Amino acid sequence: MASRPPADAPSENERLVLAVDLGTSGCKCALVGLSGRVHAWAFRPVPLYLVGEFGVEQDADDWWRAFLGAAQEVLEGDAERRRRVVAVCCSAFGECTVPVDQAGRALARAMLWLDMRGAESIRRRARSGKLNVQGYGPLKLARWLRLTGGAPSLSGKDPAGHIAWLHDHHQPLVERTHKFLNALDFMNLRLTGRYCATHDSALTTWATDNRDLSRVRYDGKLLRLLEMDQQQLPELVSSTEVIGHLMPAVASALGLAPTTKVVAGAVDNSAAAIGAGTVRDGDLHLYLGTSSWLGAHIPRKRTHLSAFIASVPCAQKDRYLAMAMQSAACSNLTMLRDRILFHADELSGNDERPDDYALLDRIADRVQPGARGLIYLPWLQGERTPVDDRHLRAGLLNLSLEHTREDIIRAFLEGVALNTRWMLEPMLRFVGSEKGSAMTIVGGGAQSQVWCQIMADVTGMVIRQPHMPIQANAMGAAFIAGVGLGELSFSDVPSLCGIARTFEPRDTVRGLYDDRFGTFKELHRRLAPVYRKIRRQLEATA
Repeated sequence: MASRPPADAPSENERLVLAVDLGTSGCKCALVGLSGRVHAWAFRPVPLYLVGEFGVEQDADDWWRAFLGAAQEVLEGDAERRRRVVAVCCSAFGECTVPVDQAGRALARAMLWLDMRGAESIRRRARSGKLNVQGYGPLKLARWLRLTGGAPSLSGKDPAGHIAWLHDHHQPLVERTHKFLNALDFMNLRLTGRYCATHDSALTTWATDNRDLSRVRYDGKLLRLLEMDQQQLPELVSSTEVIGHLMPAVASALGLAPTTKVVAGAVDNSAAAIGAGTVRDGDLHLYLGTSSWLGAHIPRKRTHLSAFIASVPCAQKDRYLAMAMQSAACSNLTMLRDRILFHADELSGNDERPDDYALLDRIADRVQPGARGLIYLPWLQGERTPVDDRHLRAGLLNLSLEHTREDIIRAFLEGVALNTRWMLEPMLRFVGSEKGSAMTIVGGGAQSQVWCQIMADVTGMVIRQPHMPIQANAMGAAFIAGVGLGELSFSDVPSLCGIARTFEPRDTVRGLYDDRFGTFKELHRRLAPVYRKIRRQLEATA
């Protein structure tokens, strides 16, 4: 994707941040002024590797190559612009684990946030005999909740589960591992040579005491519960800390000064909350990317155990970020496009593919709300909130001879919106907001005006679409860098983020979507046991 410089010339004195947004689909790099103005950006894809039914991996060296390619594109050909870059700051997807040796080399491909191979390993560590609460030993759960605000996902989809699985199944690799790193930690290591983790990137080891945000630290008892060695975990820093300067070889490759500072940055949900401008307490943002989440800053640590919502450390040093996560959002459209509509087999033509997502939008827009009775369940890889169930899978229900693929496309968009409403209801209670209030939507899916309107109609929320929703993470990284450099405060951020359009929920479809949402929840109740039964059958025949 080519760089996109703005039409008007930037201020010749504006200081710039090379902001990095490493997502599951690839790496975006942007040159962002401390005014929030994006001067250029570029993207490089990163491949995904599926390992059996539950394994999902990426090569950390692919992340680095994608970063170098995108960064070189936005920096090339303009020595003056390179001179004005004062910092590099990364946002990266979280809940990922890559083991590295003492030279910083990856010893294996990274286990991603979708990887569920560690489910049984973490369940064994979380249980205590026969008396358990939702799969956790009561005393263990109480300690996790009191210190961290949450607990390891029993689906295995976080570093606690990943590291447990590696200990149980790949002990020789564990013995060779110097540090277990998240994606953000790996990028910062390559940029500076320093092994460190931010408070939010370290969170889902579930081994940190987060009660006092001024001194987040590893807890010895939690480490023992998880059977982790603190020596294999990176040191902890805040998101706004300047962790060093660019390594000479990296500075040379990018054409930047070796004095260019590197600010620690944040995982994607923390960065998106800043880039969306939702820094005030209770301001909701919805991220629609490969996965999806709801977030809002609040002043204290809280946990809603039954809905799997917690407030956790984030980029702001004096605030927690309330988070509700879902496993699949735009990945449903990617699957529809790549595995069904344009799958490479004997049925596919040789014609050049069109601008797929723009066409999907246009098609969905001409289908009546409700997709003529079709309901899509978007659980491609299990679910996280408001249920934590790795056995759930996607499904298209009520399909008849009268339906067309136009209806299916609309149903996919509505299904993700219904899933978002399912997650939103406990989240609103958690942060003290009301249904019908405003919610800012960011990420790749937020570029779709059709989807924004569907989100407003299904959730009953007023949806705010920023001017550059796909660049929210990069803007968040730039603002975090500005705070770290002492040139901004987080209170400045809302005035730097503009809203392009607002979508109001329509009264004419409220009843339809209320009924559809009731059916959606009923389908979960009825089908969850069926999915578990299918899983047992598959395991028995494996």
